[in-house]
Amino acid sequence: MSQSLAKNLIHLTFSTKDRQPTLGSSAREGLNRYMSGILADLDSPALAVNSVSDHAHLLFNLDKNRPLAQVVMEVKRGASKWLKSQGPQYREFHWQAGYGAFSIGQSGVPGVRAYIGQQDEHHRFKSFQEEFRALLKKYELAFEEKYLWT
Repeated sequence: MSQSLAKNLIHLTFSTKDRQPTLGSSAREGLNRYMSGILADLDSPALAVNSVSDHAHLLFNLDKNRPLAQVVMEVKRGASKWLKSQGPQYREFHWQAGYGAFSIGQSGVPGVRAYIGQQDEHHRFKSFQEEFRALLKKYELAFEEKYLWT
């Protein structure tokens, strides 16, 4: 085979520093578009992007030539820089250092898209911490609670 082909579908989530509800509703739509644009620039097109007051979810096709950690760093750095340009309330904005990234199969795309699209409704009943723990359990990732939130 003379061509290298890959499809790496990633569900990524990360929170604001200390999970503070600093993402205002007026900035979220632009933030979501901006993060989609960063992913496009990294040849890792977004399939779904949504944010709520204290975290973001992204579903994208990771470019076969880019390490996941690099893409996450570029998205978070670019989104932070963009937010800081949106007004004085974002001057001190930061994302939390860590993230969760989960690979999914093509058959899981519709479900993850719907899940990401319904974040506002979902978080009326469940905190980000509860949601993140559930994702870690669903994807069978071992974790130590004391290190999740620092």
